[in-house]
Amino acid sequence: MECSSDESSELSDIDIHDYADKAYTDLKSGRLVARFGADRFRCPFCPGKEDCRYNELLQHAIGVGASNHAAEVKANHLALANHLKTDHADAAGSLPPRQAEALMNPPRPLQDQELFVWPWMGILANVPVEETQRGGAIIMQQLAGFKPIRFDAVHCPDGVYTGFAIVRFKKDWIGFKDALGFHNYHKSHHLGKTDWEANKCEKYMFAWLTKEEDYRADDPVGKFLSENGDLKTVAEVQQEMSRKTDTLIARLTSQISAKSKYLTELECKCNQMDLALQRAMEDSDSLNQRYNEEMGKVQSTAREHSLNFFHETDQLRKQLDEKANDIKRRSKQLSEIVAQTDMERRKLENERTKNDGQDDSLDMARIEQEKANESVRILVEKYEKEKEVALIETLQLEKQLDEKRRLELDIQQLRGKLGVVKHMDGEGVDVKKRSEELNKDPQDRIDAAEDLEELNQAPTIKERMTNDEIKLELVGLQGSVDPLGPGSNIGIRRMGQVDEKPFVEACKPKYGAEADAKALELCSMWQDNLRDANWHPFKIATTGEKP
Repeated sequence: MECSSDESSELSDIDIHDYADKAYTDLKSGRLVARFGADRFRCPFCPGKEDCRYNELLQHAIGVGASNHAAEVKANHLALANHLKTDHADAAGSLPPRQAEALMNPPRPLQDQELFVWPWMGILANVPVEETQRGGAIIMQQLAGFKPIRFDAVHCPDGVYTGFAIVRFKKDWIGFKDALGFHNYHKSHHLGKTDWEANKCEKYMFAWLTKEEDYRADDPVGKFLSENGDLKTVAEVQQEMSRKTDTLIARLTSQISAKSKYLTELECKCNQMDLALQRAMEDSDSLNQRYNEEMGKVQSTAREHSLNFFHETDQLRKQLDEKANDIKRRSKQLSEIVAQTDMERRKLENERTKNDGQDDSLDMARIEQEKANESVRILVEKYEKEKEVALIETLQLEKQLDEKRRLELDIQQLRGKLGVVKHMDGEGVDVKKRSEELNKDPQDRIDAAEDLEELNQAPTIKERMTNDEIKLELVGLQGSVDPLGPGSNIGIRRMGQVDEKPFVEACKPKYGAEADAKALELCSMWQDNLRDANWHPFKIATTGEKP
């Protein structure tokens, strides 16, 4: 519980009621507010009780009023409890009847200092074993009106069930009230401890509140109570609760003091920062004011300079426009005077330039034409000479070819004769000599034929080299003739080139629409064959012994 108390202001017990009446008057008049909602209450004397329910605040007021606090604190809380019970009893309507009754009638310390087992417990005797299952759910349901919080069956050290059970209640005054109600209920129905000790009937279940004699009993129940509770009077419990409350209040008071000190320091720092900020704002306002004044002066001066500059610029622009118009007028007059002379001079210059260009082109074309004619003449003379040489060599080759063919025929005849001689047996030495002569003679003829073949190949190779040189020369001549331009018309026919027109005329009757493609194919084939020095268009067929 939290409350604030002033230990220095003490009141006598006689003045407590007067002070409580005064506090009650303040509460009832609204000077001190304890309720701020339908079911929300606060303690106006304790800073820690700002949001409580009715039963919590009433229990707090009753507990502090019955504690060993200062008389002023007790008087204030007694007045609060009286105010809650008298003026706000409607808030207790939502509480269970027994709880409301316990709050309205708190227990007071007994004068005889009777010892009870604390936490508050009750003993049940003759509890059937089947009702102890599941944590005594059946028993707890039967005793629900007394608000028990726990059920424990008591067993012997060897595990045998004794028939007794212990129920526990809350540790506060409401729990003590429930425990007393539990005790009085069974006592009024002759099911209390005295009734149990009188007849020990096993037909009914007996129950009573645990006290000193139960705690000190030398049986399993006493052992269970000594292990799970202590013997205390109601006054001792009240003192312990008050001590805890005082400790809590002292701790909270210390925390509140520390927080108040911290808040004071923060407030001082905040004030210092506000003062510094205020000074900074004043300095900033002063600087802004001076800045605005200076900027106003600068802008005024700049505006005057701008106006003067624009005025001078307009005057200069007008003067320049007048001079420019005068210059344009004079230029126009001069242009009209000079235009005719310039046009005539330009026309003459263009004609002269054109004539010079034409003369140069004609000279260059004539020079190139002469060079090309000279090159063609030299090439034609060279080709004629080479053609004569090739013709002579061709005639020689034909003679050599005839000689080669004649030698081949002789070789075949000698080989036939040699075969006949080999098949003649018994002819003696003459046959052998004849055979050797025949073998020697064909070999000589074969050597002679090979020599003729080599001589035949030499002109062919030379002719091929000559054709290659002629082709290179023609390419060079074509390159030199091309720059002459469209005005020159010099035609050059390459040596050995096949004409396509006869092929086209020959292919038209046979191939129709495909005549051009077929003619081009045949022309290319003949062109390739003509370039091959080893190709011969005519075949020589040998019939019998003569070709």
